[in-house]
Parts: sequence; structure tokens; C-alpha cells
Amino acid sequence: MRKHKHFAVMAALLGMLAACGPAAAPNAPAVKDIPRTTNHSPTTPGEDRYSLVILGDSLTAGFGLDPGEDFPHIIQSDLDAQGRTITILNAGVSGDTSAAGLARFDWSVGPNADGVLIALGANDMLNGLDPAQTRQNLVAMIEKAKARKLDVFLAGMRAAPNLGTTYGAKFDRLYGDLAAQYCVALYPFLMQSLVSKDGTSINQDLIQNDGLHPTAAGAARIGHALSDWLASALESPHIPCSSDQH
Repeated sequence: MRKHKHFAVMAALLGMLAACGPAAAPNAPAVKDIPRTTNHSPTTPGEDRYSLVILGDSLTAGFGLDPGEDFPHIIQSDLDAQGRTITILNAGVSGDTSAAGLARFDWSVGPNADGVLIALGANDMLNGLDPAQTRQNLVAMIEKAKARKLDVFLAGMRAAPNLGTTYGAKFDRLYGDLAAQYCVALYPFLMQSLVSKDGTSINQDLIQNDGLHPTAAGAARIGHALSDWLASALESPHIPCSSDQH
């Protein structure tokens, strides 16, 4: 994300905070192993591990945080503490739009990956890009993943109110529509765990001084919430749908 988009981010965080619950999850997969440079959890020789790539932007990359404070690291720590044989791979790149994520999908989501969590679209929204194009890019990534028999998870974002109700309606329904169409597990709003107790705003104590990115404490909240959701999603039965043929 870019600093000059501060106003849009703050409007987005303060104005689109409906409660979100987890959606149905895909099939519970067998665990495997994957060699990647962004591996946050060492693999024990002879141990099978399920490998999940988180494909995202600066929120995933941990912009402004010290090493180990990004939310994928938090997820890994939580899953390790639960004794799960799952390796989380951080494939976040600051500034990435959905188009940039699609362009690097094949090499970011390596050939031995078992699943991918797509957490892209925030920068599309901040730049006012056509939601139809964002949808097209997300569809292409989902279909690439399904063609490789990967488990697919989707983390959503919300549009800033200053972009208008028409734009907001189109953008906000992207993630839910795609989750339903492709039967993928949806975490509707990536920043939901940073919402204040009254549900009307983001807790500013959990946002860095740039007004854009979570602090270490904020990233920890996101990671803990996602680890709980992922643990459930991976264990839930898969609901087949027609798009599995894509």
C-alpha cells in the first residue's frame, strides 16, 4: 500500500465494519512438504507437512514490522503450538495489486504447494481500479489453483466509502460471490480482528503511524484470528460445486 493513499485506507477502515463469520471450508487435505525460501517452520526429516502459501500485499509481507512479527509468522507459531504439521509460506509483496499477484502466481505458489490463501485486492481498491478487473484476476488465480488441485482460501477486503456506493457495492460483493461460485473458504474481512468493541471503527492503537498498516500487536491479532479460522477450514468437509470442473 502507498502512503499517499492514507485518506482512503482510513476511510475504508472506519466505514465498512459489518461483522464477518467464516464460510464453508474446502476438503481436509493430506499433508506434504514443500521447499521454499519463505518457509517459517523448519521441516523435520521424514515428516510430512501440509504447505500453505499466503499470497498477499504489504499487509501479508509485514510492512513496517520487525522480522517474525508479520501475521503469517503468527499463524505458523499458533499452528506449531497446536501440533499441526502445516508450513506457512509468506508470499506477500508490498504494493501488489491482484494483477501483480496473478502475474507472479506460478512462481510464488511453488510446484509442491498444497494450498493457497489469496489475500489480494486492497491496493486495487485504494487505486480505484475497476472491480470487474479485480474479479477477473481473482478468478484467474482461483482457477489456476484448482487446476493444480490446490486447496483455495480467500481473504476479503472492503471498499472505502469515499469511492462511492456504486463502487463499494461492486467491490464488497466480489469475495462472497467468488467464494460461493468456486466453493472456497472465505475469511470476509482481513482486518476484522482490529475492529473496536463497539464495531464502528478500527482500533487506532493497532495501526502504525502511517495510518495504513497494523502494528506488531495488530498483526498478532490478525494472525491469531486467521490461525483459528484456518484450523477449522482445513478440517471441514469439502462441499463440491460445478466450478470444480474448471
